[in-house]
Amino acid sequence: MGHIEWHDKYKIGVDFIDKEHMTLFLAMDKLLKISENEEKSEWVCREGVKYLKNHTMEHFEHEEEYMRSINYSEYEIHKRLHDDFHNKTLPALEKEMEATNYSKESIRHFLGVCIGWVVAHTQTEDQAISGKTVSKWTDIPHEEEKEILEQAIVQVFHEIFNKNIKLISEQYAGEDFGKVICNRFVYRGQENEKWEITIILEEQLLLNIVGGILNTQYTRVDDMVINVIRYILRQFLEQIRESLPSIGLYEVEKECLLTYEQLVDSFERSNPPCSLLFDTGNGYFAFCASTTDSIRGKIIASINHDNAMNAIKQYLKKDNASPKKKILIVDDSEFMRCRIISLLGENYEVTEADSSISAIKSLTINRPDLVLLDYEMPVCDGRQALEMIRSDKEIADIPVMFLTGKGDIESVRKVMALKPEGYLLKTLSDEDVRKSIDDFFAKSNS
Repeated sequence: MGHIEWHDKYKIGVDFIDKEHMTLFLAMDKLLKISENEEKSEWVCREGVKYLKNHTMEHFEHEEEYMRSINYSEYEIHKRLHDDFHNKTLPALEKEMEATNYSKESIRHFLGVCIGWVVAHTQTEDQAISGKTVSKWTDIPHEEEKEILEQAIVQVFHEIFNKNIKLISEQYAGEDFGKVICNRFVYRGQENEKWEITIILEEQLLLNIVGGILNTQYTRVDDMVINVIRYILRQFLEQIRESLPSIGLYEVEKECLLTYEQLVDSFERSNPPCSLLFDTGNGYFAFCASTTDSIRGKIIASINHDNAMNAIKQYLKKDNASPKKKILIVDDSEFMRCRIISLLGENYEVTEADSSISAIKSLTINRPDLVLLDYEMPVCDGRQALEMIRSDKEIADIPVMFLTGKGDIESVRKVMALKPEGYLLKTLSDEDVRKSIDDFFAKSNS
């Protein structure tokens, strides 16, 4: 589970608040260590949790007293976040631990939530007390709203995660950019309207973020990672809400975790009017906002205080199921593309491109496990396409298998001179095509 350390970056410049924050971090770190030791008694865990809870409440009182003393303008917003954590989140977590006799899983859930909330809150709302706050945009012309939202996201992302990000698409439509975790929050607006916000994080980015917070190298997403990021994202959206009052986010009404298939399905049902894709340097991050409930009528398990542990466990179980291998078929013949999709679609995830140029674009975002590349294409043929793939270090190692309609010795020699993984004759029977692909993956997995 790693450990959490106090760093100067968390300081806000108010001495007694910084000292209390440091005590909170030390208490969480001590509980992390206790929870990893199977021999520690339930009583020790109970006392550790009680200490952390009591210190948190005491800290909230002191911080609120200080904010009142300096007539802090955002006092009501800040206090509302304290009250929500104090009156809803902590009691629910404590109830869960009591019901499970302080099981290891319930303590992990408690710590994940606390770490995510405290780290993000310290980096955002607490920093604002000493004047380090995000810009606020009001009375924004409609045509400028998306541009201002982009600026707010870039700024808040940097404040919380200390990462510079750049927008690479204003029309993200659910394209696959690798293994992801999707958090969806449904908000009720001040005028009772619904806001649906979906945050999509590439897994390597998520592991990098949480690994940095817990000073450990995570190699897979587990319940601790999910709970830390869930509460960081809540604070992230709170900051976006404060930066852009016109968005109208008011109160979280529902939260759920989506599989990638559910995400794609929701895009098919209702494309969000605002859907931004960012590159962080450590993975992709997408922010989608809509006032339409695109999952209405679909069975999506909502996460609440009573079922969070089990809901996350079920999500991870489904998410860790062996994924289908991904194949990209590149051919200018629609008939050939349809044939391959029909042959392989049941056992593999097959996407298509009708030219070498569109294939190269697809490869950079949706990295396949194998490319089936037509050798004879107009404008940019298979030889040129393979040269472009091999010249780009990001995609150079993707296996490529040529498709060719010519089976004479000279044509085959030309194809194999480019050193692909192999070649398939378009005249092969359906059974032989399937066998060739199955054999390729069986060999690559051995």
